[in-house]
Amino acid sequence: MRESKSNALPWVVAALAFLALFAMAAGRGFNARPSSTVDGSQNALPQAGLDDRNLGSDEQASGVRAPDISNLSPQERADRLYNRVMLLASQGKVDSVLFFAPMALTAYQMLAPLNADQRYDMGRIGEVAGAIPLAKAQADTILRENPNHLLGLILEARLATLAGDSTGLHSYERRLIAAEKTEANQKRDEYLRHQDDIANALQQARKSLGKKS
Repeated sequence: MRESKSNALPWVVAALAFLALFAMAAGRGFNARPSSTVDGSQNALPQAGLDDRNLGSDEQASGVRAPDISNLSPQERADRLYNRVMLLASQGKVDSVLFFAPMALTAYQMLAPLNADQRYDMGRIGEVAGAIPLAKAQADTILRENPNHLLGLILEARLATLAGDSTGLHSYERRLIAAEKTEANQKRDEYLRHQDDIANALQQARKSLGKKS
């Protein structure tokens, strides 16, 4: 019984974090004026592969529009929304991240049981949207199933950076570098999909630990 409660705890935390994130995003949506939520071309984001990529400038300026994903498979929906959230986050558009993140997280939860690739995506969405307990739950689960999984170590390192935990950060960076060769030989699909994240994290880890030593 004790073990069952322990295994359920990460999902309880994740669910609470998701509800908090959804409430925050909804509050922003109801309280913000159209001009503060949408900044013309900046928040109307045509992106390769999204169904709103052919909108005219007037339609784009009218507001943030979710892509039409009704005809996609559940995994395709999750992938599209993940890409949208990551693009928005890279451009610093916090309000738009909070608008799309709950949709993306819901899409991933519908894929359960989740694999490591899907958990990493959920964790990254949680990270950029400020749902840190949710992101932490995904990272912990990935590493519980495989302590050397590169994406789990990368996600933990990113969360340690956000928390200002330099000791934890360097620990995960060392583990990442140590696991690189063995894990790369596994040729996991998720490593190919997130090869840029892995390459950037390894470069940063070597730079960080080089300075430290």
